[in-house]
Amino acid sequence: MVAVRYETVLQLYPYSKVADQDATAPVRHPVVIVGGGPIGMGLALDLGRKDVPCLVLDDHDGVGKGSRAICFAKRTLEICDRLGCGDPMVNKGVVWNVGRVFRDEKEAYSFNLLPEDGHKRPAFINLQQPYFEQFLVEEIRRQQALGAPIEIRGRNCVTGVTQHDDYVVLDIDTPDGPYQVEADYLVAGDGANSPIRSMMGLDFEGRVFEDNFLIADIKMAADFPTERRFWFNPPFNRGETALLHKQPDDIWRLDFQLGWDIDREAELKPEKIRERVAGMIGDDVAFELEWTSIYTFRCCTMDKYRHGRVFFAGDSAHQVSPFGARGANGGMQDVDNLGWKLAAVIKGQAGDALLDSYHSERKYGGLENIKNSSRTADFLTPRNPAHTLFRDAVLDLVEQHGFAQSLVNSGRLSVPCTYDGSLLNSDDALPDGPQRTRPGAPCCDAPLTNGFLLDQLGDRFTLLAINTEVPETIIAQCGALDVVHVTADATPTKAVATRYLGGHESGVYLIRPDQHVAARWVEFDAVAVASAVTRTLGGALQ
Repeated sequence: MVAVRYETVLQLYPYSKVADQDATAPVRHPVVIVGGGPIGMGLALDLGRKDVPCLVLDDHDGVGKGSRAICFAKRTLEICDRLGCGDPMVNKGVVWNVGRVFRDEKEAYSFNLLPEDGHKRPAFINLQQPYFEQFLVEEIRRQQALGAPIEIRGRNCVTGVTQHDDYVVLDIDTPDGPYQVEADYLVAGDGANSPIRSMMGLDFEGRVFEDNFLIADIKMAADFPTERRFWFNPPFNRGETALLHKQPDDIWRLDFQLGWDIDREAELKPEKIRERVAGMIGDDVAFELEWTSIYTFRCCTMDKYRHGRVFFAGDSAHQVSPFGARGANGGMQDVDNLGWKLAAVIKGQAGDALLDSYHSERKYGGLENIKNSSRTADFLTPRNPAHTLFRDAVLDLVEQHGFAQSLVNSGRLSVPCTYDGSLLNSDDALPDGPQRTRPGAPCCDAPLTNGFLLDQLGDRFTLLAINTEVPETIIAQCGALDVVHVTADATPTKAVATRYLGGHESGVYLIRPDQHVAARWVEFDAVAVASAVTRTLGGALQ
């Protein structure tokens, strides 16, 4: 990617010398996280809320300039609700559910990503990544004031990693010189060009797509609809595609497909970009260029997301096309998966085997995202005449036949991953229960008389009892379970019955701390619940 240089625009954690730098021997920390972006800060917040001490090392000292990621999906917002910072994100962001697809100047079809009522959060918000990071850090500061053991060190650049059997040593450079720390566990959330990955001699497997795209973030006061707009072969970018999104603060994201054999330097000249932008929005609309970038994307993943005491998350572990908003949203699902597992092992509630499941579950999610992103890329940039013929035939069909809409691929937008086949799942003892809430699936939201279901589930192991009795105190391998009772027999709670019971009169769900379903039954069974908790924690403690 060619982009403007990182420039700190909000110094959230300025450099300050700490006692570790003067210690006679490296100080040991339970968890060290490298990278202060959404992944690093999200994981730190999750661990801190669980009272697990963690240290974030960032080579910068705050959020940078440029929108970068902007589309945050419903599942990410639900994760941020669990972390305590969902409200400011949604309040600041631009909410949207509707997308429109055009061919030339004519609308081919539109779609609604959340036509179903009874959810707290929308399908997506558009929010510049610096705001997303800022809200995470602000919530970290609130949690620190309440005693959460989170530390952030800005302008601490990791220059070396040495892994031992039971700890990791990090070499760190600062304005006051180098020092070392040790970590029981190290998490690399240091981005697509991960220095940690390079230091460990690791690499990606995947495809580079022979195409280039121009991002232009512009500031303008325009009365365009708040929706995703995608064009095939528009008059302002003939033979290619284009995309338009609204962001907060009168900022708009424009994407232009450029093709493979281009002069990048020429394409990034302000006058050339202005010409392209004016072609899309009209010569009479005033605007200012805020941030520009040209990217050539690849869909790739590391072979393993865990290497001993080192874990990779977000773009350091996997990369996808930006079409579909699967990058940052997939990374936040990494956070969601890894946080509770590290906490359980560090607190002695689970053995090391649980940490292996981070790789197995999130590699499954990473490959799912890569598959969808690769298919999008092949549709946008056909690899041969046969693919071009197929795409053009689909676009011909879609204007007259609704069934063809599912064949058009302008970006399969991010959806939550269901961990089908995970060894952590227990047997499904709710015969013919709803597929959307099967073991491995993220819990589906639903309205209650006092709010929304996901807000009640929290971030601990929880038993959800629907139309049935469950003891208030249940002790398992993880300690006491939280219990949530719901009577689902009338508006508004009838949605709970539809989404969780299907044709059954009652149900009991074991919910993991990341709000994924671990097991479900028709009625409460103490032995089955205890066994399911043990399995979900990776097996009995040795």
